[in-house]
Amino acid sequence: MLALLFPGQGSQTPGMLTPWLDEATRKTVANWSLHIDLDLERLGTIASADEIKDTANAQPLIVAAGLLGASALGLTKFSVVAGHSVGEITAAGVSGVLSPAHALELVRQRGISMAKAASQAETGMAAVLGGDRNEVLNAINELELIPANDNGAGQIVAAGSLAQIDKLVENPPTGSRVRALAVAGAFHTHYMQSAVSHVAGYVEKVSINEPTSQLLSNKDGTVVLNGKVAIDRIVNQIANPVRWDLCMESLVQLGVTGVIEFPPAGTLVGLLKRATPGIESFALKSPEDIAAARAFAIKHGGA
Repeated sequence: MLALLFPGQGSQTPGMLTPWLDEATRKTVANWSLHIDLDLERLGTIASADEIKDTANAQPLIVAAGLLGASALGLTKFSVVAGHSVGEITAAGVSGVLSPAHALELVRQRGISMAKAASQAETGMAAVLGGDRNEVLNAINELELIPANDNGAGQIVAAGSLAQIDKLVENPPTGSRVRALAVAGAFHTHYMQSAVSHVAGYVEKVSINEPTSQLLSNKDGTVVLNGKVAIDRIVNQIANPVRWDLCMESLVQLGVTGVIEFPPAGTLVGLLKRATPGIESFALKSPEDIAAARAFAIKHGGA
């Protein structure tokens, strides 16, 4: 059984669209850019790391990369689709819940509103790697931080005020190390509530369809079979924790045997290898990987 995975913010790298652009895809990206008033080709080819770190730029760029990769691979048969954080919007596009244009419209509004919400307070995020899970969660709670991403495989991302994040970095829980993340705010926490309100209002203008495959939710890892429910969950997730650990558990429970992670690929297959080594994985990083990715997909029941 084959699952398709789509990464979230922080996975972007300078020049990541370059290998995916040819005459046809340049026209597609140009149309997307006009549609959302953002130059995706420039951001994905020559923009600096700092520029694409900006939330308002990073999120549409990541979704565009995932959509290009999925289109290039051209699979029509797969069983499960899931995305981490903003990757849920890419997953919604690939599973048929949103058209590519509407997925990019939605992520453009999400990125702008989250950047605006982040500018209202000095907040940030830090990854806690290793340590006892309960001790890590206790340390996060004691500092009045929020476990914003529970990624499994011994990785929990804390979010909240920069002052408290600094304390966590200086005093990591026993047996762990803490790494501050280069993000603009405390995503997936109450600090993002204004963004939820904005995106919820915008969703009313978007056409929503039923998913053509099993779509996993970051809320609790469950399969969502209704398009409207899926989008409502994606919107509410802006201000609520991502439970990627539960999504990975669902992959196991559903009987998934292989996953393909789409561009910008690498992060999610890394987590999966540590948490669920019984599932085979493939990171689709460039067009040179297409033939091998198709063979991998066929091996696991895709086509």
